[in-house]
Amino acid sequence: MKTKIFYISILALLISLPTEAQCAMCRAVLESEEGQETAKGINNGIVYLMIVPYILIGVVGYFVYKNKKKPTHIKE
Repeated sequence: MKTKIFYISILALLISLPTEAQCAMCRAVLESEEGQETAKGINNGIVYLMIVPYILIGVVGYFVYKNKKKPTHIKE
């Protein structure tokens, strides 16, 4: 059962759809622009800022996992 969940998780991570991460006001202001380069830059910046908390939570989770896996007693 665990392998099935693992493979489904990997598949979900590999299949991604392009998304738009702009608020309504930012979109309205940036859509009036001709080149759309600024809109793409703002969108990429929002996605970047959205990823940082997930990376931090992952790092903290990794260290918690590693600390829990250590043996609690030491044999001499």
